[in-house]
Order: sequence, then structure tokens, then C-alpha cells
Amino acid sequence: MSERDPWPADWSVERLHGDHAQALRIETEFYDSATDHQRLRVFENPTFGRVMTLDGVVQVTEADNFIYHEMLTHVPILAHGAVARVLIVGGGDGGMAREVLKHRGVARVTMVEIDATVVEFCRSHLPGVSAGAFDDPRLELVIADGAGFMADGTDSYDVIIVDSTDPEGPGAVLFTDAFYADAKARLAPGGILVTQNGVPFLQGSELTGTMQAFRRLFADTTCYLATVPTYAGGPMAFGWGTDGPARGTDLATLQARFAETAITTDYYTPEVHLGAFALPPYVSRLIG
Repeated sequence: MSERDPWPADWSVERLHGDHAQALRIETEFYDSATDHQRLRVFENPTFGRVMTLDGVVQVTEADNFIYHEMLTHVPILAHGAVARVLIVGGGDGGMAREVLKHRGVARVTMVEIDATVVEFCRSHLPGVSAGAFDDPRLELVIADGAGFMADGTDSYDVIIVDSTDPEGPGAVLFTDAFYADAKARLAPGGILVTQNGVPFLQGSELTGTMQAFRRLFADTTCYLATVPTYAGGPMAFGWGTDGPARGTDLATLQARFAETAITTDYYTPEVHLGAFALPPYVSRLIG
């Protein structure tokens, strides 16, 4: 510990933002190494359970991942109402696939992850996050660059979920106009594209940039919000783009669809679904 860095060595300190940091105490460290693409760490925290960080930034924890994963999956799937094919870009921890595969009507999930090491270590050190999703025969795991896969492929999807890291390093390409245009081209009629867009109070330009691109591409664009404790700085924003009417799905219809799934959730409800699209003025100004 020093004057320059007041945190003891047994704390993981995230400095994603220039004027803000958060730290998690490391009770037990399971792995710490640089991969071909990024530095991967897995450790135990007494409050959040096992935690995975990439380049020091929290990606997933055992305790609160359900919020992020439920909101990026159940919102578009239940709003759409007839989802059979889903594409996940990123999501190497398997949590997104876990939630998508809870929907019995989903026939095929394609997951494109750039770093095989992330998948391997999450299966080994965070098995509860994927909860068997990698063994589901409906899941196709593709180790490839997500942008290249999107640009070169021909298959179409009812829902595309971009579960990216922040727009730095390998994740930066997943926030470009070209990537979003390629994603739209892969959507089936009425399909929905959802994206993670960070914490708008601290990362407003990230949300603004995505929404500007979406407005040029889609008839219906907005974001919705959810608060994830380890993604510090306020609620997270999830981008929404579609040419279909899914955002107008009413509460009674959402309730009926949700009941039919018989899925147990810890954050998502049809009421939360609708409320998540009610934006405070500072977020509305960011999306334009």
C-alpha cells in the first residue's frame, strides 16, 4: 500500500472511469493471467461470490449476474413473442445462453465468442453462471470475431444480443455503425437487436453513439434500464432497435407469455419489463 495506490494487494481495483473507481476484496484467487486478447482473473469475494474480471473490469459475478442476463434476454424474447433463433455476440461466461435456453420455444442459439480461454475458465471456475448451458444441444458455440461473423454470415435471427465488453480493445468494433448495420441485416422480419451500453451517468457518450446509429437503421429505437450492483455508477442502459411493434406489447400479453414459460426469475417480471423503458430525463437527453 502506498500514497499513490491506497488499495492493499488483496483488493481488485477497477479504474474504468477517469474520476471513479470501485474495489472488490479478493478472498481467494483462482486464476490471474494474460490471454492472447486480455487479462483474465477469477477470484472469490465474500459478498459477490466468484468474480471474473477482464483487464481489471468486472464482467460477471455469481451473486448479481442474474439482473444483467435476465434483462438482456427475457425483455426482447417476451416482447417479440415468437422467437425461435437467437444470436449472442460475446457472452463467454454462458449466463446469457443460460437465460435464453430457458425458453422452450427457442430452437437454436448461436453464441459467438472471440476468446476460447474465457469460455474454458468460466466453465471451470464459474460453472453456476452457465448452469449447463454449454451442454444444451440447441447451443452452437463459435469461437470467432463477432464483427466478422456478423458481416460474413447469411443466417437470420429473431433476436440478436450483443453482450460485449466496453468499447475498448477487442470490444470496440462491436460499437461501430458498420457492425450495427451488419446486425440489422441479420435480423428476421420483426427481429430485435439489444446491446449493453454501459452506465449512462458515467458513459453517456457510449449510449449516445449507439442510439445515433440505431436511429439511422431502425423504425423503433430506445434504451431500457436495470441496476446491477457491480456495474457501478447508476443503472445500466440496454440499447433497443427493431422495425417491428414488439415494444408496444401490453402488460396482459407479457404476463400471459411469461406465465407460459414457467421460468423462475430473480429480477425480471412483466411489470419490471415495462417500467424499464421509463427513462429519467438525463438518459432521455442522451438518446436524443
